[in-house]
Amino acid sequence: MDSEALLLTLRLALSTTAVLLMVAVPLAWWIAAGAGLGRASVQAIVALPLVLPPTVLGFYLLVALGPLTAPGRMLARLLGHPAAFSFSGLLIGSVLYSLPFAVQPLVAGFSGVDAALIEASLLLGASPLRTFVSIVLPLARPSLLAAAVLTFTHTVGEFGVVLMLGGNIPGATRTLSIALYDQVQDFNYAAANRTSAVLLLLAVVSLAAIYLVPGALSKRNGLV
Repeated sequence: MDSEALLLTLRLALSTTAVLLMVAVPLAWWIAAGAGLGRASVQAIVALPLVLPPTVLGFYLLVALGPLTAPGRMLARLLGHPAAFSFSGLLIGSVLYSLPFAVQPLVAGFSGVDAALIEASLLLGASPLRTFVSIVLPLARPSLLAAAVLTFTHTVGEFGVVLMLGGNIPGATRTLSIALYDQVQDFNYAAANRTSAVLLLLAVVSLAAIYLVPGALSKRNGLV
């Protein structure tokens, strides 16, 4: 087992999940709070990584974050190094690639909140922010969990974007999926089997949380 790649993968997945929840919660609420061409267009752009080949997204990000573009030069000045082939570049790519896995569950959860509860809260004098924090977020808690787990699990298994944007630098951009690819290329099937088992275990445990935790919370609160 490549422990260095494992730690880097977990660091990338946790960082991506934290960043995406901060971005996805307000974005999903804005999408769910209304209708129209603007919201539909934003939702379509958010969903683009679901149908776009990862290598295509990785290639365009590699070009965009390179030294020949204004965003690439600006990021290089902010970070002190080029964003491509670094952990920072991997984080940017992972956030964009996993965006729909965070936004879509939240949009579904927010859309399922009874509008009458929101209107009653506003009529009683609560601010929109307090209504969102006190009413919407607690009712959409399963969707928050699903968004976090799906983002984490999807990031752990990333390959195409990671390879295109980060390459294969041990300790910097070499994640478990890249390590697995190298092990198979070297015909080291024993090591590949161990790496695959870890990835499978992470996926099973993460997905089990989506189905087990909401049920346990509902029983504890006397809802079932």
